[in-house]
Parts: sequence; structure tokens; C-alpha cells
Amino acid sequence: MLSIEDLYKSYGSVTALDGLSFHVNPGDLFGFVGSNGAGKTTAMRIILGVLAADSGHVTWQGRQLDYATRREFGYMPEERGLYPRMKVGEQLIYLARLHGLTAERAVSAMEHWTERLDIAHRRNDLVQTLSLGNQQRVQLAAALVADPMILVLDEPFSGLDPVAVDVMSEVLREKTRDGVPVIFSSHQLSLVESLCDRVGIIAEGTMVTEGEIDELRQTDTPEYEILTDASSTASFDHLGVRTAVEEKRRDRMLRRLVAPREDFDEQQILTTALAHGPVYEFYRRRPHLEELFRDVVTTTSKESR
Repeated sequence: MLSIEDLYKSYGSVTALDGLSFHVNPGDLFGFVGSNGAGKTTAMRIILGVLAADSGHVTWQGRQLDYATRREFGYMPEERGLYPRMKVGEQLIYLARLHGLTAERAVSAMEHWTERLDIAHRRNDLVQTLSLGNQQRVQLAAALVADPMILVLDEPFSGLDPVAVDVMSEVLREKTRDGVPVIFSSHQLSLVESLCDRVGIIAEGTMVTEGEIDELRQTDTPEYEILTDASSTASFDHLGVRTAVEEKRRDRMLRRLVAPREDFDEQQILTTALAHGPVYEFYRRRPHLEELFRDVVTTTSKESR
């Protein structure tokens, strides 16, 4: 397990990390999300040893990280860390050798990952001649080429087209199936929600919520959405059900309803609505990660004022 414990980091009067703590289990795909300036990149750089924390600890399997352990990490920085005037294949071989691979293994790894990421036809091209999306693929290949035991990726999906996103997503899933912990940051919250096992939301240098996606999307009381005719006169007040949102959509009406308790019989809502006309959609609603993100970040910001 990769464990980040009580990290503090300041730049002069600016506090970048304020007691940040979280963990990533073997085989976890962990989404690390937060606003710009929340501390994500600082935390990742401390994990990699690029920066030193003012205090706190980063451990792997209960042991403090050292140079030898970090050499087994794969890192993808937000700013591309490639040599622009070096050929793709030569560069990946060079980086693999820096991680300790033999010349033969380095060539084999380069061939595998350029094939896997669909950039094999670019092996002899200079990095600077590639599109931004293909440079991003090369950057991911650089993180993978030494068969890392942990992957730390800062905005890996930035600038990628949908096909490239699918390819990269599948590669990350493959690594987690092999037991490799993967931590990545992203502003694409819908992608994080669909891809990750667990997520952590950071605000002002502190982890404000962390857990499995399904757990975080649970609400204290059940919420439902029901789509009926706009002319429907159905009322749910007698059930103790509150209407939180009412939105007219042409000739139809969407209502978001909040039930009074977890064991509420949702069929009562459906029966009541059907007594006043057709029902086109009815389902239990769970907030998406984007809503959770807005709520916790806004709340944290207000509390810190």
C-alpha cells in the first residue's frame, strides 16, 4: 500500500499542503481530483521525491520511500518531460536504461509500448514533430517502459481524443489487474467516475473526502427523478416526499423528489404519478462526482473564510 500521511508543504506564506493524508491499495485505480492550486501536483512531486515535504511521510508497504524504491515508480508529469529533439524510440530506450533495464529489455519494452499505444509508426520521428495527443502517448509510454510497480500520473488524459482516451484507460485497467496501484489526477470528472475504483477530493491542501465512488454517491435520504406529462397534477406531499427540483421540458415535466427516509417504498411515488397520467422515466438518482466535487469544494472554501 502507498500511504501518504500528514503531509505539509509551504512556499513562503502560501500553504500548498495542509496535513494531506490518503492511501492507494495494490490494484487500486485512484482518482485524485481538485481545483487548480489545490495541491495535487505538489503531492505527486513529493511522492516521487522531486520535492521534499516540510513534514509528514510517504511510505510503500510500510517502509519509508528511498531512491531505490522510487526508481521502480512510473511518473507522468503534467508538463511533458520529453526531449523534443530526440526520436521517440531512442528516447524510450534511453529512459528504460536509466531505470536499470538491459539494452535488450529496453528495446523490447519500447517496441511493446509503442505498439500498445499505437505510436509504433512514430518511433523514428522527433518528439517535437508529433501532435500533442501523440506526445501524451509517448509520455505515458515513458512512464510504463520500465514495468513500474506504482504509476503516478498527473493529468494523463489532457489533450487526448476519445480513441486515445479509450486506449489509455484500458492500459491503466490492465496495470491494476496486475496489482499495480495507479494514482492519477484529472479535471475530467466524468472520466474519473467511470474509470476509478476510489477517488479523493483535495481542497486547499487537505483531503476533504475519500472513498469508493459508489459510497461517495450515496445520499442520506433517497432521491428520485420522475418524468411525466407537463399537465400532470400529481402531488407527493401526502407521502412526505419533498419536490427539490421541477423542470419543464417541452410537453413533459421532470421532478426531482426527496424521500423522507431510507426504507421509503418508492412504488408509492410511481403509483401516485400513474394515477394522474403516463410516466416516461422513473429512477433512483445518485449525485455524480461533478456535483460532489462542487459541494465539497464550495463548502471547504466557505469554512476557511
